[in-house]
Amino acid sequence: MLGDSPIYQRRRAPTPRELADIPWLARLTPSEGARARAALVVGDAYPGDYVCRTGRPVTYWFGIIDGLLKMTIDSARGDAVTIIGVPPGGWFGEGTVLKREPYRYNIQALRKSLVAGLHIDTFHWLLDHSIGFNRFIMDQLNERVGQFIAARETDRLHNPDARVALSLAALFNPVLYPGVRQVLRITQQELAYLVGLSRQRVNEALARLQDEGAIRVEYGGLRVLDVQALRAHLQPEVRPDAHGR
Repeated sequence: MLGDSPIYQRRRAPTPRELADIPWLARLTPSEGARARAALVVGDAYPGDYVCRTGRPVTYWFGIIDGLLKMTIDSARGDAVTIIGVPPGGWFGEGTVLKREPYRYNIQALRKSLVAGLHIDTFHWLLDHSIGFNRFIMDQLNERVGQFIAARETDRLHNPDARVALSLAALFNPVLYPGVRQVLRITQQELAYLVGLSRQRVNEALARLQDEGAIRVEYGGLRVLDVQALRAHLQPEVRPDAHGR
């Protein structure tokens, strides 16, 4: 939440119910938790609002309590390339906060979202004093490495169905996004933004994944029935050689 951002201007203290949706608080001791809760703020992000932007200094570690965000990087051509989506329960940017370096990516709201922020000084205090917090951050970093490797592999796939399947599997990661559970509240248009395909192509892919028994399309969202079936789409694509084999 940059000081001049509309989200920062709308900041407030979180309610007890909102605090209950922050997964790492449960890992802290009572004194650590009291310090963390005193430093936490939340703010509404409306569609198109930036939570953080490339080149700006880091001031908070961010999480999403409700809504949907996307992470993008600016390409050499000047357009934005979507890297990942961030659903409820996700906390992100710990690597940037650890190094106290400027952001190398943008985080933008796809729909009205409730974003939480922990000030960078409290983040580092918890690292210095809390074993539970350190374990949470280590788990985050470990999962994040796997997430970005999978995202890189997904980006290389030419099969739209596989791209949709693997993007959904990433959003159902129980470690990074515990707030999703089995149902992801997302529209087909929002998923199209994240995957980089047309809404019509995403709709066709979802229909096939539903026929496979991997997901069920429900009103206002998607229910995952077999996340391993989604991840199974990360297989090398076999292309014919010069002899058509």
